[in-house]
Amino acid sequence: MIEESPYKIYVDVNVEFTKDGKLIPRSIIWDDGTTYEIQKITDIRRAASLVAGATGIRYTIYVDGYESHLYFGDNRRWFVEGKEKNKEMVSA
Repeated sequence: MIEESPYKIYVDVNVEFTKDGKLIPRSIIWDDGTTYEIQKITDIRRAASLVAGATGIRYTIYVDGYESHLYFGDNRRWFVEGKEKNKEMVSA
């Protein structure tokens, strides 16, 4: 049986700092250098990532027409939620 395992994917983020101190993420840069523009932010709130097991400021964003969550974690690092397939362990 293949099981989905949640984890955090740390990413670089281009951020705008407003004069009143807000952080507004504008794009996400993946490890391979691909940049994804954030088209829209619909919600900003302090929340826990139940998938990745961390807390921070959660941005509900739209990238390429898809809704996703981007977190500025309490450790001051940006991350998105991801899933990794684990291989089945077979006993001999």
